[in-house]
Amino acid sequence: MQSDLPFSQACENNKAPILAVLQQAFANCSKVLEVGSGTGQHAVHFAGALPHLCWQASDQAMYLPDLTERLRRVALPNLPLPLQLDISTDALPEQQFDALFSANTLHIMPWPVVKQFFSRLTALTTQQATLCIYGPFNYNGRFTSDSNKAFDLSLKSRDPAMGIRDVAAVVALAAAAGFTLQHDHSMPANNRLLQFFRTGA
Repeated sequence: MQSDLPFSQACENNKAPILAVLQQAFANCSKVLEVGSGTGQHAVHFAGALPHLCWQASDQAMYLPDLTERLRRVALPNLPLPLQLDISTDALPEQQFDALFSANTLHIMPWPVVKQFFSRLTALTTQQATLCIYGPFNYNGRFTSDSNKAFDLSLKSRDPAMGIRDVAAVVALAAAAGFTLQHDHSMPANNRLLQFFRTGA
């Protein structure tokens, strides 16, 4: 239907299992910010399935034209047009969100940008907020599969600053921002969905 727009097969493959987690994780939330919305396939699917949420997509300027067009075509009432947001350089939205979602971004961001992402969470979220991060992760410095190891080598061949992150390091950054890990969900294709909750100032 939208073959003229960028398409991610991975998004098509993982949107259903991710949604199954978000349905309970975001059940009591009202406004979610998605960081790194990419093609917009996740935003469209999740906003359509979670009508109680206002789903705010965002991404870097280079991805906005196609992302905006996909969202414009579906015209869901709870899916506003995307915001420009490079987490390392752009000013943050003035509004705050009680939910935040990001998929397949931490291994693309250089590690200093990952740290920036977590350091800015306090300004982006309300005092009680849920954070869900999807993607591949290592445990105790070890890959969970040969395919993840090969993927990590591929990432580092593009940019040595990229790579699959260790869960412990991510949890530590989240804790410093006031977010506590609640669930570590096993997902298909050797991925995880880390679910955090923020309480207090």
